[in-house]
Amino acid sequence: MTGGTVLQRARMEHLPLMLTLVSEFCVTDQHTFDPDRVTRALVPLLEDDAHGVVYLADNEQGYVVITWGYSLESGGREALIDEIYLRRRGEGRGGKVMDALFVEMAARGVVKMFLETETHNHRARRFYARQGFDEDDSIWMSRQISAIESANR
Repeated sequence: MTGGTVLQRARMEHLPLMLTLVSEFCVTDQHTFDPDRVTRALVPLLEDDAHGVVYLADNEQGYVVITWGYSLESGGREALIDEIYLRRRGEGRGGKVMDALFVEMAARGVVKMFLETETHNHRARRFYARQGFDEDDSIWMSRQISAIESANR
């Protein structure tokens, strides 16, 4: 446990709770919730820390999903905040979760953290700016890799 009950490493036994929390996040953020896709992605993260780590946050009232990267430009190990969700907002809980997360990431050798927000989400961007995140000039681009391409390797 990190920072008292602020962050707790999620494990396989937390999968049902995680699916509930992720479905709430999807409703809040207006994303489609696909339990099969989410389960496929969550299970490896809950089993070990090879790809990243999942934390239950704020006494199991939220979660943070971190995935690992590595970059010459950053000088080593990076962490991407893939998702963060807290049921209760506006009470200082997010700042406490972020403080505990920074301590945990430093202990894991992370030298730089990234996150992505949608352009229209001004509230989230203001929150992250208060946590020390800066907007940069990079443009994220993405491409789905199909099952056909995966089968051709």
